[in-house]
Amino acid sequence: MQTYITLVSYTGEGVANMKDSPARLEKARQVYKALGGELKAFYLAMGRYDAVVFSEAPDNATAMKAALTVAGAGAVRTETLRVFKEDEYKEIVGALP
Repeated sequence: MQTYITLVSYTGEGVANMKDSPARLEKARQVYKALGGELKAFYLAMGRYDAVVFSEAPDNATAMKAALTVAGAGAVRTETLRVFKEDEYKEIVGALP
């Protein structure tokens, strides 16, 4: 599985319906699971972004499908980053010429 960090910003609709946010989060978990991935962790954040999500998916296309599905509901905007775990990092760096 590949690892992703998603930076989340609430839209006006998301803020106006903030009490529905826990239910939306559970729907997002279901989206990831249905696509063969997993939403591993959710953190509410202070600063430029409103939340940070850690997830895993089999590939970039699956991660993109999940992000588009979740953002398509209209409550959030997302920016997803493909990140590499420590063992992956060591393998990448170890293969440098």
